[in-house]
Amino acid sequence: MPAFFSRAWWRAFRPARTGINSRERLRLVTGSLIGIFLTGLLCHLAGGTGVLNLPWLVAPLGASAVLVFAVPASPLAQPWSVVGGNTVSALVGIAVVHGTHLLGFPDLAAGLAVATAIALMLALRCLHPPGGATALMMVLGGISDPAFAFYPVMLNSVLLVAAGIAYNNATRRSYPHTQLPLASGVLSGKARQLDADLDAILARYNQVLDVSRDDLQTLLAGTQLRAYDRKLAEVRCADIMSRDLVTVEFGTTLQEAWALLRGRAIKALPVVDSSFRIAGIITLADFMRAAELDVYDGFDDKLRKLLRSTRSAYSSKPKVVGQIMTRNVRVAGMQRHLVDLVPLFGSTGHHHIPIIGEGERLVGMITQSDLVTALGRAADPAV
Repeated sequence: MPAFFSRAWWRAFRPARTGINSRERLRLVTGSLIGIFLTGLLCHLAGGTGVLNLPWLVAPLGASAVLVFAVPASPLAQPWSVVGGNTVSALVGIAVVHGTHLLGFPDLAAGLAVATAIALMLALRCLHPPGGATALMMVLGGISDPAFAFYPVMLNSVLLVAAGIAYNNATRRSYPHTQLPLASGVLSGKARQLDADLDAILARYNQVLDVSRDDLQTLLAGTQLRAYDRKLAEVRCADIMSRDLVTVEFGTTLQEAWALLRGRAIKALPVVDSSFRIAGIITLADFMRAAELDVYDGFDDKLRKLLRSTRSAYSSKPKVVGQIMTRNVRVAGMQRHLVDLVPLFGSTGHHHIPIIGEGERLVGMITQSDLVTALGRAADPAV
């Protein structure tokens, strides 16, 4: 069955929705009104109908206004595209009019004018769709005076661009739209690869797009970031917490707790009661505080003194974990979303957050390393 009989082929004729709100619609409609009005008024004052009853406003300018005010970020709407495209196309059309008597076919002359105008606009990097209409207008109107390309065509275009620059920037739309230079040298490895992938896809697509490469890159990055946020928002504490826990009790000796910290290469030990509920947490910072290790002089001696066991029952020196542990412990539930914990790690100085389950019993621990691993997995599109 031929493709044009398929439902998908006919569906391509359905007009796409314009993804802008009513405020943006009003902005571009108002801009077009102001732009055309000012351009026509100033050109009228500058020359009126002038010699040979030439008009002061050309019809293709209406199409230019659509681009300048409705899609100011488009490569086809940039100042050089508008001014260069319309002026060059007008000169091409006028040249074809002069050679019409050689061609003898007005229809061929019209096609030649439009095709040549497109070729020149591509070569001069000023492709502008209304330029094709400008070239055609010269041929259909039999306009042979080269001055027409400058007044009114070029002057119309310059004034419209000036109005576009003033109005678009006043309404917070960048115009001219800056084309960002490639900065692959400062990109990370993954970003550089994505940049290269975008170039490869564009080369394979091999068509003129009404959107610049840097805008495509920005949209792609924004889409990836949104997907990353959504993916990260679905991660819960239970999904990434460490379940292989090393814990101590209130009465665990300092020597034993220190040996666990050093032997397991960890920085914190949850302190639990007989029901495995959190009673506190002991970290390297607690040991340093108890041994008064804020001054490095005598570091080893102070630590040995703290850890050395004493036979006296009334020693003022702490002996067990419960005497030096941090009692005010920030905990989180298993079903809590990971994104809720990011501020705790980032701004409050937390390095370990115990995770509790049913009956407020300790079921896991999330460390900064677990958080970084989770962020990396969320950023990986293959996961």
